[in-house]
Amino acid sequence: MTGTGAAALAAAGLLLLALGTVIGRLTAGRGGDRPDLDLGTPVERATFHTLHTASLAAPPLRAGLTEDTARKAARRLRPLLGTEALCLTDRDGVLAWDGPGADRHRQQVMALVAEVLYSGRSRSVHAECDELDCPLRWVVIAPLTGEEGVLGALVAYGSRESAVLVRAATEVARWVSVQLELAELDRSRTRLIEAEIRALRAQISPHFIFNSLAAIASFVRTDPERARELLLEFADFTRYSFRRHGEFTQLADELRSIEQYLALAGARFGDRLKVTLQVAPEVLPVALPFLCLQPLVENAVKHGLEDSRNACRVTIAAQDAGAEAMVTVEDDGVGMDPEVLRAILAGERTTSSGIGLSNVDERLRQVYGDDYGLVIETAVGAGMKITVRIPKYRAGVHSSGGPRVLP
Repeated sequence: MTGTGAAALAAAGLLLLALGTVIGRLTAGRGGDRPDLDLGTPVERATFHTLHTASLAAPPLRAGLTEDTARKAARRLRPLLGTEALCLTDRDGVLAWDGPGADRHRQQVMALVAEVLYSGRSRSVHAECDELDCPLRWVVIAPLTGEEGVLGALVAYGSRESAVLVRAATEVARWVSVQLELAELDRSRTRLIEAEIRALRAQISPHFIFNSLAAIASFVRTDPERARELLLEFADFTRYSFRRHGEFTQLADELRSIEQYLALAGARFGDRLKVTLQVAPEVLPVALPFLCLQPLVENAVKHGLEDSRNACRVTIAAQDAGAEAMVTVEDDGVGMDPEVLRAILAGERTTSSGIGLSNVDERLRQVYGDDYGLVIETAVGAGMKITVRIPKYRAGVHSSGGPRVLP
């Protein structure tokens, strides 16, 4: 998680604790709990109830501010505040109303929130209503904010003027704003990952595609059966590389795509490319970020063959390491100056192969944490060895596909 996301989570926790304590102290004397259960002091029980109710309202808000999420959240937020009615809006209109009085007050809401949407400051006013028996007499309006400013408003209706309602509604609105900010962070993370995958796809250069098709064409007359096999490998490789669903895949599928890539490269370089593949079957179902190994193999082929006229051996190993899968990609090619490599990974320098390395390194750190970046051993003329550690189990990291055995 980014520093911003961690800060937002910390802020959300502090807001919930503060809100729970405030409402707990205000409602401690109301009673209503079973006397035979020891759930702590009245303040502690009320605080627990507040935190529990808020936790139920959080999931819909983490999907953003829409009519559906606002409707689900409003059902939880109104009991949290103890108000007669509660309304959530965006900048354009009412998204959800919970409680009585919608027929008399809903049309007035946007006029009441206009000033809050403009200023970003809470306000409280008398509710205009001609019905003598209407319980909605006082309105507290608090802004809902996000990265782009004021997104909407929380409108709480009470039966009388109350400083308690003003304070509580303001705190709840701040908590809702944190959830909306986290939702935006989730969307930003998804967009970033998608952009990075698009960058990796773009790195599957027309040069490689042209060379692959040219190599296939060279076998059409001399060895039609091999040309057919290579064409199928090319079709499967491109289908996998350009798939449009899922940010995670299984190690078995990633390794199968690598085999297809190496088959196409072998058709071009012939005996100059020698490949060793060592895979422990128990790590095949492990989930990992999509297209995080293929760029490493492509880098090995480039530095082993395209940058040299000598033969090159590429060794790919996937081993069981307890709670982790250990994947290594090693070549005996021309290698790289370690200082140049550090500059590439730090984003201070770019090369045609370095884009893939820095992209994979960053994605691994985003998903698993900084302890799981690439470990690279290299020197000029000494080849390169890249080690990737992949936790077998990590919350949120899973592939929809079943395990597949390499042929």
